[in-house]
Amino acid sequence: MKTRLRFEALTAVVLVAALVVVACATVPVTGRRQLSLIPRSELLAMSYSQYDQFLAQHPVITGTPEAEMVERVGNRIATAVEEYLRDQGKADHLRGYDWEFRLVDDDAVNAWCMPGGKVVFYTGILPVTRDEAGLAVVMGHEIAHAVAEHGNERMSQALLAELGGVGLSVAMRERPERTRNMWLAAYGAGAQVGVLLPFSRRQESEADELGLIFMAKAGYDPREAPEFWERMTEQRVGPGPPEFLSTHPADSTRMRNLRELMPTALEYYNP
Repeated sequence: MKTRLRFEALTAVVLVAALVVVACATVPVTGRRQLSLIPRSELLAMSYSQYDQFLAQHPVITGTPEAEMVERVGNRIATAVEEYLRDQGKADHLRGYDWEFRLVDDDAVNAWCMPGGKVVFYTGILPVTRDEAGLAVVMGHEIAHAVAEHGNERMSQALLAELGGVGLSVAMRERPERTRNMWLAAYGAGAQVGVLLPFSRRQESEADELGLIFMAKAGYDPREAPEFWERMTEQRVGPGPPEFLSTHPADSTRMRNLRELMPTALEYYNP
């Protein structure tokens, strides 16, 4: 009996290890290998479903100067992303994207981008972004997370760790609420549901690097990025950091890295 159990446990470990090897993908542009268990069709279908559900549960602001600014900045950076990936020979990476940029009335200092280009800003982050250039810093950074498929990577890691690597569709069928909470957390929209899946430092560095390029190519001065993150650091008051900082650490290391990346980003900047 014990021998059989040990054999079954070993078999499970081998199968999981094989799954990880088979399910590796490559981050566009940087070339880093990452875990990717979710097919594009399932990824986009889940993204659009959860995005629509989120908007149905939160007050969306339209027609105001702030809402129009979110859309304007988003569209400019989306165009820059499309041009950048086309120049890199990776235009197909955005297949199925349907860009949307929304502002919701929420005091949380937060913003996120789901697969397919579904972007949400919370009104609580606007006092920190201050102006269009500051908003472009956040927009470029969050879109970079989506383009680099960091959310898919984190969701895949969560599926593997908590549900044994089952497919997304199976997880939704068998544990829908838990899976939905994991999904929201993976994309930075779920701090309020008690699940925390922080971006790794490597993912943050990739988003910083790509975000600087995207905002610069869209005509926004990338030198605004360190200033924005300095302001985010100043938000670290009270019992805990803002939701945005819970998965987006802002510290002296980040500032230094941003300034080191600046010469490359400025090559794309044409005001």
